Amino acid sequence: MAYDNLKIEKELYTSGKSFTQALESLDPSENYAGTSLEGLDAYQRQLKRFDIKVSGADSDTVSKFFQTSDSSALFPEYVARAVRQGLNDSDIVSQMVAATTNIDSLDYRAVESIVDEDVVPDEHIMEGTFIPETTVKLKDTLTPLNKRGRMLVASYEAVKFQKLDLFTVILKQIGDYIARCQTYDAISTIYKFKSEDIHNLTNGLTYDAMVDFWNLFDPYNLTTIITDAATMAELLKLDEFKDAVAGQNFHGTGSMITPFGANLIKAKCLAGSNTIIGLDKNYAIEKVQAGDVITDFDKLIDRQLERATVSCIAGFSPIFEGASQIAAYE
Repeated sequence: MAYDNLKIEKELYTSGKSFTQALESLDPSENYAGTSLEGLDAYQRQLKRFDIKVSGADSDTVSKFFQTSDSSALFPEYVARAVRQGLNDSDIVSQMVAATTNIDSLDYRAVESIVDEDVVPDEHIMEGTFIPETTVKLKDTLTPLNKRGRMLVASYEAVKFQKLDLFTVILKQIGDYIARCQTYDAISTIYKFKSEDIHNLTNGLTYDAMVDFWNLFDPYNLTTIITDAATMAELLKLDEFKDAVAGQNFHGTGSMITPFGANLIKAKCLAGSNTIIGLDKNYAIEKVQAGDVITDFDKLIDRQLERATVSCIAGFSPIFEGASQIAAYE
């Protein structure tokens, strides 16, 4: 079916697929190979069909979406994509999680893996002897999922003449907010998981103390350090990180020499806690998300922007116990 005579209806948002996937099933992108529309997905072809420009100095106004019933059904997906862009631009969680699991329900029971980490690697497995085990089992409790988002509070009359380029910026800020909330949720999960096993840096934030913290990760690697801005500044001011080569590299490339080569994440939620969280990003936690960006598509299509919500549902679950550590100092 050609893209320029598709019937766009609300039901595409309730098909069990994403809106774009539902459109793709009706109008596959593979049919446009070698044409001027190659490279556009099914949603972008619909924007072209109705001549809606969502970005740039010549972008259209919000009202352009509501010229026909078909084009108005594209508006919730525009909102979701703008919010998703803001979420991706501000994304920190991807620097923390080892895997992302997409589910289609609000209940999820994660697995936990228990590894015998005291086994010496150079011990050969002889015939008839014990083979080291990795135990995988379901956790006793469900992974808590949090709904994060914002409510749009604006009349259609207030926004219909606004340029889509500007409206996209407003929606991107919602995505930025969701990203910050999910970062907080991920950090809270790690903190709760390791709260009974906090390593105390008795001599304060020194290089020797950080070496001891780094050593806690054997056999894992310290790939990520999360702390508040004040602690981060104190850490980077240690003499061991103020050598001439480090300065030349920073001024020349903008790349900072970081403690043990770890990625640094500033977390406002840790302000004043004198706490450092370390992760092996490859093994520490799992992100679980129920769907993608969720919109009140009925309200948005019917121009009822007042009290229309935009949200994401996600949670986090630890995987390997030794892949995350917490240190506290005086």
